[in-house]
Amino acid sequence: MKIETLQNIIAEWLTDTPIPPLTPRIKPIVKCGDLTSVLAIAGPRRAGKTYFMLQLIKELLDSGLAKRDDILFVDFEDFRLKEFVAEDIDNLFVSFNKLTGKTPQYLFFDEVQNIRDWSRMLRSLHNRRKFKIIVSGSNSSLLSREIATELRGRYTDEIMFPFSFMEFLSFRNVPFDEVTLHTARKGEVLAAFDDYLQYGGFPEVVSKINQGDKRKLLQNYYDTIFHRDVIERHGIKAEHILDRIMRSILENYSEQFSVSKFEKQLKSAGLHGSKRTLANYLKFLEGAFFILKSEKFSYSVRVRTMNPCKIYLIDTGFSFLGSPFSENRGKLLENIVAQELFRRGNQLFFFKGRGECDFILKSGAKPDKAIQVCWELNQKNEKRELSGLAEAMKEFDLKHGMILTYNQEKVVNHDCHEIPILPTWKWLTVTD
Repeated sequence: MKIETLQNIIAEWLTDTPIPPLTPRIKPIVKCGDLTSVLAIAGPRRAGKTYFMLQLIKELLDSGLAKRDDILFVDFEDFRLKEFVAEDIDNLFVSFNKLTGKTPQYLFFDEVQNIRDWSRMLRSLHNRRKFKIIVSGSNSSLLSREIATELRGRYTDEIMFPFSFMEFLSFRNVPFDEVTLHTARKGEVLAAFDDYLQYGGFPEVVSKINQGDKRKLLQNYYDTIFHRDVIERHGIKAEHILDRIMRSILENYSEQFSVSKFEKQLKSAGLHGSKRTLANYLKFLEGAFFILKSEKFSYSVRVRTMNPCKIYLIDTGFSFLGSPFSENRGKLLENIVAQELFRRGNQLFFFKGRGECDFILKSGAKPDKAIQVCWELNQKNEKRELSGLAEAMKEFDLKHGMILTYNQEKVVNHDCHEIPILPTWKWLTVTD
C-alpha cells in the first residue's frame, strides 16, 4: 500500500479521532498493561467492540501507562485499507515512525479478519515481543477454538455481546439497588426490562427513541449479516434458501430446529436444499453471531448432533423484525436467559424426556443446575413446568434447579425439592 495513505490514516488517529463518552462495559475485564498474548474481542457487529477498544485506550491514557503516540489504532473496515495485506504491516510501522519518531507500544486492530492471512500476521507481531496486541472481529474465526494452529498459546479471546441488562440500565440512567427496589422507582426498572426484552441491547438501537428508527437499525444489521457476513464471506449461491432459514428463525427462535423437517418444508414449497447445506448455513449464521445454538444434553457427541437443536437469537432486538411482541413474550424471556447464560460462559443444553427443561448447566463435565423459563407460573402450566424441571434434576442427580419468570418471586415445594421462582430481570442483575 502507499505510504501516504497509511500516514493519512495514522495522522487522523493521532490528531482527529476523539474518544467519545462511553458506557463502561462490565465484561470483559482487561488490563492492557498485563497482556502477554494477543487478545481478541469477538462478537456481533454493532455490539460495541470498537467502543470497548476505545474504553481500553482511555484507561491507558488516564492511568498514564501510555500517551496517544504510544498507541496505534487502525480500523480495517476503512475502505482505504481494502487492499491491505499482511505484508503491508511493516509499512504501517514505518508510517507511524515517520509521524511520531517511535514505534507503538500498543496495537489496536479493529475488524482484523478483513486482512488476508491475519493470523499469520499476528503471530509474526507477537514473536517480536515489542507490542501489546488487542484485536477485534465480527465472526467466530477469531475465537481460540477456530484459529490457525500457529497462534495456539499466543492467543486469548473474549466475546462482546450487546448490552447486558445491567449495562442497559446504566446507559438509560435507571437506578438499581436494594433501596430502589423497595420504592415506586422499581417501576422504572420493570419498564426498562420491557424495552430490553422487545428491542434488545445493541447500543445504537438503545439510544434511539423512535420505534421506526430502532427497526431501521435492526433491519440494517440483519441485512449486513445476510449479505456481507454470510453470502459474501462463504460464497453462497442459494440466497433464497438462506433467506428462508433466517426468516424462519425470526419466527421460531427459542424452539427446536430440525434440519430434516426444514428440508421437507423446502421440498413441499418446490425448493431444494440438502441437509448438509442447511447444516452449513446454520453454522455460518452461528459464526456470524446471528444465532446461538443449544443441544439436547447427552454425554455422547453423536447423540447431541443427531438430535434437533434449539435456536436463539444473539439479541432479542432481531425478533422485532418478526411477529408482534405480545405473541412471543415467553419465547423472548427464554431467549434473554440464553443470551445471559452464554455471556456468563456457559455451554447451552436442554433436556427432553417425558417432559422438557429449558437449560442444563454444566460444571466441568457433569450437569450441576437446571433452569426452567416461563412468562408466568399459573394453574394451567405449573404442573408441566415443575415436572419437567424435576425430571431433569432426577435424571442428572441435581440439587439445584430454579424457574425464571417475568415478575414472580416465591419458593415452591415439588417432588422433595424447594424450587425458587425468580423474576428474570432480577436474576440478570446477579452474578451467577
